[in-house]
Amino acid sequence: MKGVVVKNTGSWYQVRTDDDALIECKIKGNFRLKGIRSTNPVAVGDRVEIETNREGTAYIREIESRKNYIIRKSSNLSKESHILAANLDLAVLVVTVNYPVTNTTFIDRFLATAEAYRVPAKIVINKMDAYDADEREYVEALCYLYEGIGYECFPVSVKNGTGVEAIRALLKDRVTLVAGNSGVGKSSLINALIPGLNLKTGMISVSHNKGMHTTTFSEMFELPFGGYLIDTPGVKGFGTIDFAPEEVAHYFPEIFKESRHCRFHNCTHRHEPGCAVLKALEEHRISESRYTSYLSILEDGTDQKYRQAF
Repeated sequence: MKGVVVKNTGSWYQVRTDDDALIECKIKGNFRLKGIRSTNPVAVGDRVEIETNREGTAYIREIESRKNYIIRKSSNLSKESHILAANLDLAVLVVTVNYPVTNTTFIDRFLATAEAYRVPAKIVINKMDAYDADEREYVEALCYLYEGIGYECFPVSVKNGTGVEAIRALLKDRVTLVAGNSGVGKSSLINALIPGLNLKTGMISVSHNKGMHTTTFSEMFELPFGGYLIDTPGVKGFGTIDFAPEEVAHYFPEIFKESRHCRFHNCTHRHEPGCAVLKALEEHRISESRYTSYLSILEDGTDQKYRQAF
């Protein structure tokens, strides 16, 4: 029997079979023996094959090849990685410029990972109703920066409904991952897209201006207008994994474009003579924030580096 994983609680997986039944499953122990060093060897969005034993317990026995996925380094030191979701048509990163602040390094790390694993990505900037003039100007600057690179941005206010219709059109008939820091309004957005779902929404810590976790596991929901949406727990940091240093520039489209003109084919874009990337940075054709994010990923191999709150 085959189906799609639609929920992962950490100990059980819910699979929607091809004949539309929902079955609670465990994973067979041999997944742990196949070199899969992950907190979740099976992810929401995976196509799987399941079997039932004589006691009536269902097990996932095989995962079909993934077309793509979004992965980050796990904060659990005993593991290597955590797969947020698999087999995606789109990844939407929900950010806020305040209440709480989403920093650009976090945004860039998510976008670079989406590039690395071939997942198209868009940015939703929420809480437009809460921003003053300076913050709105910063939103415009973010949109100018990221849309200039090729990432479409959607300023929205879930609270008053502004821009939500554009998100519906974006997600229609697609399988979409929705990710972001805790507190940016992911659950509120999903509630607006799926009336009656009533996901629990969280408060912002006044003292730290950070979100509190409300979603505790990943789950796929069917959209009433067509398509599926995968909700994931809010994340504080986004450590990259399995990025070879010489490949990192490939995941920053504007840096990769300039790198073709570097004097040396193995240029790291840090100190080499004849570096076209450093020239573009000096001439403000590459933003300092993006270049800083590029450097931070190059340093991800150092011990404890990924545990910082990017």
